[in-house]
Amino acid sequence: MKTNVKIFLCAATALLSVSCGSRKGGSAAPGGPMMMGGDPNAPTNVEIAVTEYRDVPQDETYSTTVQAYAVNNVVPQAGSRIKRINVEVGDFVSKGQILAEMDQTSLEQTKLKLDNDALELSRLKELYEAGALSKSDYEAMQLSYNVSNSQYQNLVENTILRSPLTGVITARNYDVGDMYAMSSPIYVVQQITPVKLLVAMSETDYTKVKKGDSVDITADAIPGRTFVGKVNRIYPVIDPASHTFTAEVVVPNNDRALRPGMFARAKVTFAINHSIVVPDIAIVKQQGSGQKSVFVLNGDNTVTSRIVTLGRHTGSDYEILEGLDEGEKIVTKGHTSLRNGSEVNVIN
Repeated sequence: MKTNVKIFLCAATALLSVSCGSRKGGSAAPGGPMMMGGDPNAPTNVEIAVTEYRDVPQDETYSTTVQAYAVNNVVPQAGSRIKRINVEVGDFVSKGQILAEMDQTSLEQTKLKLDNDALELSRLKELYEAGALSKSDYEAMQLSYNVSNSQYQNLVENTILRSPLTGVITARNYDVGDMYAMSSPIYVVQQITPVKLLVAMSETDYTKVKKGDSVDITADAIPGRTFVGKVNRIYPVIDPASHTFTAEVVVPNNDRALRPGMFARAKVTFAINHSIVVPDIAIVKQQGSGQKSVFVLNGDNTVTSRIVTLGRHTGSDYEILEGLDEGEKIVTKGHTSLRNGSEVNVIN
């Protein structure tokens, strides 16, 4: 029993000796956390980057939808039976191309009257020039001819239906033999060379965008391709609910790749700033104040916290508007435990 007590006391004494020795001689890895008595003044290992000027595009990207540059509904002036259908949905048509023909009975009757009035006017003109007809009678016949000609031209336009623009047929609502009931149009023609996009921009950008500005367009349906358009028109009012204004962007679309209804993104570059740029991991966000700062390396291997004003965030970098000069060294890694005046050990 005495032997067991002696063994226990020896073990306890040895453990106490080791513990005390650790307190006196323990140390931490350079720059790392203190391990049982490490030097609290040891420098912290950090990585740094050197500030430099770069061109920073001042751009914004807006979501929008591709629209036809112009949309025309092809309809006759009055109800009539459809005699012929010449094109189908999806067909590309040229301006002036005949799309459909209506019943021509009224057109033929009006043509006969016009021919008769033309003949009568020619006969009365000879009598008038010979002095055998009063001026009022001649002018009355001339007026009758003009009315007949106007009626005929109007019927030609509304009997032989032509495309008012170069575009694509996007709707056909009647078949041959149908009676046009003056409800939906016979055809819808959309001009897609060019196309337009109505882009809702923030009111803060109202003074930045100008007519003729270049705009980069991308569409989810056409990955990997960028189309270039130009601002064609800026709407003069701002929506009080959304605080946006509308800019009309026109894209040539000569190969007809963009189609009305496609979801698209419009990237507008308002200007290019020449600014200090730093890695975004160097930015320290101060809790509660909203201020942003970086740690600047001093010549004696200490650091100073400096408040900065941020601009654009591009990729993995921040534009710095105020607070830094070119060529300064800032801490990018290891700054979580730093304070003003902290000594550091640069490892990169």
